Amino acid sequence: MKYVAMIYGNQAKWDSFPAEAWPEAIARQEAFNRKYRESGELIGAYGLADAAAARLVRREGGAPAVTDGPYLETKEYLASFYLLDCASPERAQEIAADMPFADVDPVELWPVLHESAADV
Repeated sequence: MKYVAMIYGNQAKWDSFPAEAWPEAIARQEAFNRKYRESGELIGAYGLADAAAARLVRREGGAPAVTDGPYLETKEYLASFYLLDCASPERAQEIAADMPFADVDPVELWPVLHESAADV
């Protein structure tokens, strides 16, 4: 079963993190990524740009209509996500709890109900 593990944040949170602590934080995250890629349970890990770089796309008259956005009601936004492939919900929860900083901020874990067939 596949799961999406999501981390939330905001620019103020990143700015408050001491610059000298970033190398260790990045090393811890890379060690986590390597560990679960090697086990075959981490399919992908993706960091997202600041919300200011996001755009809302609609279709108007058959063409893309792009505006700034999203206009968030909260200070936090989706900062990164991980696609996991685990044998059980319990295993996905173990991996999410092993993420660096899961002791500081929660990791949101969602089961993926289906995916598009690759051969279509």
